Amino acid sequence: MVVSPAPADRVLTVPNLLSLLRLLGVPLFLWLLLGPHADLVALGVLMFAGFSDWLDGKLARLLNQTSRIGTLLDPAADRLYILATLTAFSVRDIIPWWLAGLIVGRDVLLGGCLLVLRRYGYGPPQVHYLGKAATFNLLYAFPLLLLGTRTGTLGDIARPIGWAFTVWGTSLYLWAGVLYVYQVALLVRAARLSPAAPAPAPAPAAARDGSAAARDAQLAAPPDGPAAAGRDARPGAPADVGSGRAVEVGPGGGADVGSVGAADVPPGQRSTDRAADEG
Repeated sequence: MVVSPAPADRVLTVPNLLSLLRLLGVPLFLWLLLGPHADLVALGVLMFAGFSDWLDGKLARLLNQTSRIGTLLDPAADRLYILATLTAFSVRDIIPWWLAGLIVGRDVLLGGCLLVLRRYGYGPPQVHYLGKAATFNLLYAFPLLLLGTRTGTLGDIARPIGWAFTVWGTSLYLWAGVLYVYQVALLVRAARLSPAAPAPAPAPAAARDGSAAARDAQLAAPPDGPAAAGRDARPGAPADVGSGRAVEVGPGGGADVGSVGAADVPPGQRSTDRAADEG
């Protein structure tokens, strides 16, 4: 089985290139709206931004090209497009300033939450599907609102649909912000309640000396086994040649036959003992 590279190691991917193109289109879009008022060209740039926002996520999952930089570029491009559109639309009186303030204030609040998470050692939270749906609604609403500024049938049709997407997108955007703040509060609370593990205390000098003395005594102790058994026998007791056991000496000085088998005595010694008995 082929193991795919870690997401953090990927930079040059198709989704990342789409996100980069979308980022480069932000200043162009803002200039087209506030400079020459080329609304149709700006509309094309905005439509490309919305389509590429959907496409890069689709390709990242389909081609298994998710990356850490992609998770940063994608929401950054979305926020910049929303900020640029809100600024241009507010300057041109397409939307009221208070609506732009609500959306921008939500992003400022979440930016402060990211700083709090970083203080407690957490990274940015995962993008919630509700926040993604809100972004889609706003990106669909902005082109329709721009078309709604034109006179004629197209403007009359696009205007109410654009405001519907604006209301839905703003509501979801704010609600997703509430969920993010709640998630941050849970993480901070968990970090405060979990105490840090104390470092192990060093062993006292006496305990270290005692351990060293015990280790030295163990090394100096005689090993177990037949040789040890032979050394432990009483002085003057002949050793059991076959097994290394001490042989008990009887009252007459002879060996206790009960404790020594015939096989334990060498043949030459058995014949000498027999001759001595016959004599």
